[in-house]
Amino acid sequence: MKYEQLAKDIISNVGGKENVSNVVHCITRLRFKLKDEGKANTEVIKNMDDVVTVMKSGGQYQVVIGNHVPDVYKAVVTVGGFQGQEQVDETEEGPKGSLFSRFIDMISSIFTPVLGVLAASGMIKGFNALFVALGWLTNTSGTYQILNAAGDALFYFLPIFLGYTAIKKFGGTPFIGMAIGAALVYPTLSTLTTGEPLYTLFSGTMFESPIHVTFLGIPVILMSYSSSVIPIILSTFFAAKVEKWLRSFIPDVIKTFVVPLLTLLIVIPLTFMIIGPIATWASSLIGAGSLFLYNLSPVIAGILLGGLWQVIVIFGLHWGLVPIAINNVATMGFDTILATVFAASFAQIGAVLAILIKTRDKKLKSLSIPAFISGIFGVTEPAIYGITLPLKKPFIISCIGAAAGGAILGLANVKGYIIGGLGIFGIPSYISPDGLGMDLWGALISIVVAFVVAFILTYLFGGIGKEQKNSTNSEVKAASNEVAAAIVQQEVITSPLHGEVKALSEVEDAAFSTGALGYGLAIEPTEGKLYAPVSGTVSALFPTNHAIGITTDSGADILIHIGMDTVQFEGKYFKAHTVQGEYVEKGQLLIEFDIEEIRKEGKLLTTPVVVTNYKDYSIELTNKKQVTTVDELLKLDVK
Repeated sequence: MKYEQLAKDIISNVGGKENVSNVVHCITRLRFKLKDEGKANTEVIKNMDDVVTVMKSGGQYQVVIGNHVPDVYKAVVTVGGFQGQEQVDETEEGPKGSLFSRFIDMISSIFTPVLGVLAASGMIKGFNALFVALGWLTNTSGTYQILNAAGDALFYFLPIFLGYTAIKKFGGTPFIGMAIGAALVYPTLSTLTTGEPLYTLFSGTMFESPIHVTFLGIPVILMSYSSSVIPIILSTFFAAKVEKWLRSFIPDVIKTFVVPLLTLLIVIPLTFMIIGPIATWASSLIGAGSLFLYNLSPVIAGILLGGLWQVIVIFGLHWGLVPIAINNVATMGFDTILATVFAASFAQIGAVLAILIKTRDKKLKSLSIPAFISGIFGVTEPAIYGITLPLKKPFIISCIGAAAGGAILGLANVKGYIIGGLGIFGIPSYISPDGLGMDLWGALISIVVAFVVAFILTYLFGGIGKEQKNSTNSEVKAASNEVAAAIVQQEVITSPLHGEVKALSEVEDAAFSTGALGYGLAIEPTEGKLYAPVSGTVSALFPTNHAIGITTDSGADILIHIGMDTVQFEGKYFKAHTVQGEYVEKGQLLIEFDIEEIRKEGKLLTTPVVVTNYKDYSIELTNKKQVTTVDELLKLDVK
């Protein structure tokens, strides 16, 4: 329970456990489905230690944690009393969002719980293929067979795993979903397709189907459902509806066994006779359709998907492509859709490495090291949210590098043969069953190109030159800062704005008015310009430019938040004149904002100016009612 307090704070600020409909986690994020997102204190959560940022997308409230999200998730489940169940309130009603948001929410909820094992299984299969290609193993050896079983089991029995997660998402009983999935891959049924068929349906069409068995005289089209995705999702959706209907009138005394009995008797035959064949045909059409679009111009597809992939990931919309890729592998034996984005994570770490080498800002450098290491293994959220996105230009450049890599992947017609690991662990996914070939070499060339392009462009044009220029005296500052920290007993924080001074208690935001985010004052601005109230390093600059954090030379952390709920404008009325990591001088213009337009939108412009590490200081507040940017606002004395 290392993260017990963090879990308590997160649950409290998402509106309490009664506001949580479900919660799952992926590699870096807690994904909440909230009954009312308006109850969540997003800014408070964003400023918590161990929280990278908060995203709202696809009908989900996503709290980005980083690599240790599984531990935080366990703490959230324990503290919230969710009993390890991702689905907390299966009867939740209310706004569901757009059809697209609901689709993304459904896909992510179904696949997120198996993501870790899915990646691990793919890695085992990929390395097994690599060992055979290098001649280290033969495909008849016992070692190969056992490793193949370890890697292939999840994919072969994927309908059982998805049966659990899918029916849970739809509000049904998980073991009913698993039973349906198990029936789809029941091995005895595959033996029934041998020999002459009784007759053939749809002869001469693309849906031609030999009939080997019937159910109560009705023809059954037997198909292979191992590794399939769509049939089990549709079947469990229908099963959840049937189960709910049966529970509405069957007496409680026999409900425990009669409801599962009737649900299975109804759904499984219908799945084999109707749902399964239709879903399988639909799967084949989707795979053929995606391949057709790819074949129109693989290069353009690679540029667009590769270049936009990181943007898609930011909004959590990449789940819409995952089932298509899995379906393509199941129906065609390979996938080209996710293959086009393989180089994106390497472009991201190329940009981060350039920043790591060039920057002289200690905090930015310290953030870059773990972000680079995580990115090597395909986990790029720390790099995106902590470094490149706040700096803007490096993020754009990383997208350009990813587009270049995607173009190579498209030009070489690279195919992925398994849904494997991320980052360097994804490389074996491009080894063809026939051995080492252009798929692997194309993938390797693409990641080198993406990495080099992003590295060079970021180093030359990444916008960190100004930060470096401002840090030309950093060696002197670094040498003197330790002495200054001991000698400087008092620091004066001037007003960053022209305007009227207000007490924090008057701010219409509980996170500030209660002092949860720090101690200080608020200003009602009369001019849309924010100046540095002290010399120091820009430790945080929100992507929407509505809030900024500055760490002074003596170590005080100052947070300035322009207006209330102005994050909703997504930067529309704000223009930053600085970047995260830059050393700024007192009185330097940092941000401009349009007062009139913000007020027309009905938002308050009350701007808190707080010291977040206030416990280290004795703070004296000004008694002035009106201030300009030359007036003293706060006086800090080191305790």
